[in-house]
Amino acid sequence: MDMKKLSIIIPFYNEQATLEAIFKKVIQVDMMTGIEKEIIMVDDASTDKSGDIAKNLIALHSSTQDIRLIVHERNKGKGAAIHSGINQASGDYLIVQDADLEYNPEEYNKLIIPILKGNADVVYGSRFVGGEPHRILFFWHSIGNKILTALSNMFTNLNLTDMETCYKMFRTDIIKKIKLKENRFGFEPEVTAKISKIPGVRIFEVGVSYYGRTYEEGKKINWIDGLRAIYCIFKYNIFN
Repeated sequence: MDMKKLSIIIPFYNEQATLEAIFKKVIQVDMMTGIEKEIIMVDDASTDKSGDIAKNLIALHSSTQDIRLIVHERNKGKGAAIHSGINQASGDYLIVQDADLEYNPEEYNKLIIPILKGNADVVYGSRFVGGEPHRILFFWHSIGNKILTALSNMFTNLNLTDMETCYKMFRTDIIKKIKLKENRFGFEPEVTAKISKIPGVRIFEVGVSYYGRTYEEGKKINWIDGLRAIYCIFKYNIFN
């Protein structure tokens, strides 16, 4: 059997509290037979100890893991960090893994199955379908997410339940062909809009668990990012 590779992009900015924990979860994931992992960490000019932690982790595990580190000289945003990771990815499939422990890497296999079966080109991991556990947090965040997803669906003609999910798994050849522009949290609506325009693309959705964090625990997204998401929905569905 020919081995296939999953590229896992871990963008981070000032995540010293959780970076080591999420890294260990990623390397401990036992992928199904025939799938190996490539880990690409992207330091978006962290000002805390995150960069040193990443370098130490690579030094400890590089002999057994396919892993590398990309360092931005200045802070560009999550989207820009993802762009850097995509450019360096060599796997057959690709997923973004936030460094904040909100998503569980053990669910990679669940996301990749529709692609391996030849049914999907892109798989979204929805926090709002299925019976997986979810931490109960912010009412207005959930309402905002549903509004953004519904607005996105109106223009893309998709019936997604969670457009803003971090867990989107792509065939790498597809995501590499897309010219992505958004450097911050506009990545999600932009990539959704552009994926939806690909002729014949097959998009699936599976339920995933979600362990959200509070702002005291380091959550970064806010209402300004929500406004940017609305702008991006209009920009990349109508004017682009």
